[in-house]
Amino acid sequence: MIVVKQAELTSAGRLHRYSWEHLEDEHGGLTYQAIDPEEDLLEAIPAEEFQRVWTR
Repeated sequence: MIVVKQAELTSAGRLHRYSWEHLEDEHGGLTYQAIDPEEDLLEAIPAEEFQRVWTR
């Protein structure tokens, strides 16, 4: 899987968004490596939920 949009919601409720339009900032950045759902500890959410978080 290749990441084209990435949203990170911190435990403090801070949202960090990364895409080709905003690759990185002082908090992190869009991953440049392919992800393996079997190995990477990621939380899968429905597309609608991702869109809600992304546009928040």
